Amino acid sequence: MRLKVLLPTEVLIDEEVIKVIAEAENGSYCFLPRHVDFVAALVPGLLSYVRAVDNREEFLAVDEGILVKCGAEVEVSTRRALRGPELGALKETVQRNFRRMTEQEKRARSAMANLEAIFIRCFLKVRENG
Repeated sequence: MRLKVLLPTEVLIDEEVIKVIAEAENGSYCFLPRHVDFVAALVPGLLSYVRAVDNREEFLAVDEGILVKCGAEVEVSTRRALRGPELGALKETVQRNFRRMTEQEKRARSAMANLEAIFIRCFLKVRENG
């Protein structure tokens, strides 16, 4: 099977795998090459896969996303994902990076709220004068 993990700005993974395990809204799923085609809405959690090259299990921490298995292709589209060979190190990396992202999102939300307020004030001013 070929696993592709797509982020908004890059292709994080594009490699041959033996199996993929992912967490969806209604449970965990294990995908093997001959399994039926499937679409799932992923929840924030772990996605693991076994690499075909060296039979080694790798882990990804993923945000919400969509998984599509079609034939021998498994494509995952998510906003955020972090890769790591060891769960302990991955957990620390996730906490550090997602905490930083949360702070950036707060600043972005605040900036958007300010822009919306300015837009509404301008709109009301135009409406009063028109």
